[in-house]
Amino acid sequence: MLLMYGTPNTTAAQQVVNCRLYCDGRAVRDIDIEHLDEVPDAPGQLIWIGLYDPDEEVLAKVQKRFGLHELAIEDAHLAHQRPKLEVYGDTLFLVLHTARRQASEFAFGESHFFIGRGYVVTIRHGPSETFAAVRARCEAAPQMLRKGEDFILYALMDFVVDNYFPIIDAMEAEIEQIEDDIFSNRFTSDDIEKVFGLRRDLVALRHAVQPLQDICTRIMRFDVPLIDRDTYPYFRDVQDHAIKASQGLETLRENLGSALDAHLMLSSVKANEVMKKLAGWAAILAVPTAIAGIYGMNFKFMPELEWAWGYPATLAAIAGACGYLYYRFHKAGWL
Repeated sequence: MLLMYGTPNTTAAQQVVNCRLYCDGRAVRDIDIEHLDEVPDAPGQLIWIGLYDPDEEVLAKVQKRFGLHELAIEDAHLAHQRPKLEVYGDTLFLVLHTARRQASEFAFGESHFFIGRGYVVTIRHGPSETFAAVRARCEAAPQMLRKGEDFILYALMDFVVDNYFPIIDAMEAEIEQIEDDIFSNRFTSDDIEKVFGLRRDLVALRHAVQPLQDICTRIMRFDVPLIDRDTYPYFRDVQDHAIKASQGLETLRENLGSALDAHLMLSSVKANEVMKKLAGWAAILAVPTAIAGIYGMNFKFMPELEWAWGYPATLAAIAGACGYLYYRFHKAGWL
């Protein structure tokens, strides 16, 4: 079952998950978002802000401090955007869809990234995973964080893509269970709804994963600012993971379709078996029905009507004919 994201009501404190200043790859201090303008730009300095379902007021403060384009801010506020990469001057605006499994349901969220010289702004909408693990991993490797904004972008994208694989593995296990149920005659009509729900989730996840390949290709082009050639191998690694995830989803979709086709073929075979049995017994019962019908016409002159052995002979003829038909149908595999 698919759960789409919404925009819940959040307080100002909940909207700002993190706002931290870095210098030469090391965390310096946390910043109050109300005082962003008090932090001057400096070489080797980076501000990393994490927001969750921000309102217009919070976004306006971030926009004013970093000069973000109003169209990108509008997209970041309204959400429900397709995965994409857009370039606004020296700023990259990236949209990715995230996925998370909750019990037997799949929940999809949306993450927006603003990447510019000296700042990274991450905005999450819906039930997406927090990027706290990414921040902790980057802070634990200051020599890599010193590379700047493009390395943080790589870490964020890598985190989003890697989170697809546990979901793909879970869906693969579900499809394998469905296949086992089909071939062990445990598959019921109620499971058909589950199959189509799983197929819908596969399509939704595929729409989230597939654009990542083109996004990575675009990032590694010369016309995209902020991305150093030294980080190209990292984005190629993300692209490889995205291709692997996309291929895995395509395989699962084919397997699910094949399982459903197998169920339909098995159902058709079972229906044919039942029809053959019904046809065989109908043919056998037609013999005594026909003979009894003839003798039940109540005419005076009937074959062997006055013969003492007429009734037993008729019964013997009926039994012999039915037995012969049963033998032929059983030999043919109908009974």
